[in-house]
Amino acid sequence: MSRLRIGMIGTGGIASLHGCQLLELPEAEIVAIADTSGKSRETFIDKFSLHGVPEFEDYAEMLDQVVDLDAVVICSPHTLHFKQATDVLNRGLHVLIEKPMTCSSSEAEALIETAKRSGKILQVSYQRHFQPEFLYIKEAIARGDIGKLTSITASLYQEWRQGTPGSWRQDPSLSGGGFLMDSGSHIIDVLLWTTGLTPVEVKPQLHQHGSPVEIDTFTSIRFAEGAVAGLNLVGYAPCWHETYVFCGEEGGIFYDKGKITLRRYKEEPVVPELPPQTTNQDKSFVDAILGRQEVAVSGQFAYKVVKFSEMVYQAAGYSPNSRETGGVQA
Repeated sequence: MSRLRIGMIGTGGIASLHGCQLLELPEAEIVAIADTSGKSRETFIDKFSLHGVPEFEDYAEMLDQVVDLDAVVICSPHTLHFKQATDVLNRGLHVLIEKPMTCSSSEAEALIETAKRSGKILQVSYQRHFQPEFLYIKEAIARGDIGKLTSITASLYQEWRQGTPGSWRQDPSLSGGGFLMDSGSHIIDVLLWTTGLTPVEVKPQLHQHGSPVEIDTFTSIRFAEGAVAGLNLVGYAPCWHETYVFCGEEGGIFYDKGKITLRRYKEEPVVPELPPQTTNQDKSFVDAILGRQEVAVSGQFAYKVVKFSEMVYQAAGYSPNSRETGGVQA
């Protein structure tokens, strides 16, 4: 079997993870790269010994000139995802997009329709879908191990405000938003994917801390199924810390930086034994192209994350690209 020929759009930080995971697969090879930064392209080429692989400043030239591509992995700034993914699909190529899929629900809907017309795979790179601890949480909730969900608290703390000044992540024309749109997208993903709940009302508080984009977001959520939640995204913190608490009528699941405990009233805590991780976002993408499995993170699911993020911004009266930020504290 010939290997899948994959192009990269964007060769910055997260692209290195995709490069590592793709080059572990005997079924895949990276045959072209595109990035507006020559230095970034050079670093990527050197790291993965891709000397001689065609490189382009403009991704459109890569799509036009490298005719034997099968798929493209997009690792560019958020607001570029929609057009780039649309162009890739319209050329009859499969696409794996880094999060968020798009920066608006209207773009997400249009991209899903483009994928349907093209008949090609559209997958979004939410890596927690492949991590055993989050698979356990999703399956335990689905089995009813803690009964009907009553409340969830999801929190992420990160030194994002300190580490991103001057980068595209704090340029709303490229980022489409701040910490919520960036790292926070993963936490929203976990909240919606593991529970299957449907958000119907959000009440957020945002703070920019002098940044062009929002940094801290505290949001109370009401779901159609009756549960409530608190989503705490703190981008002005001294370190990374990720926690979740899922409470149900018969127990709770507590997650703290990779450690899981299941608790029931007046019973000893249970620490589950988790299996090793067997796949990741890139392997699952390749497996889906080869017909070995269904798409792990579909555009239809990723739409829910985009829509929720949009709900939070709208409820806060906040538009990242507008000087009119409503009640957001700068």
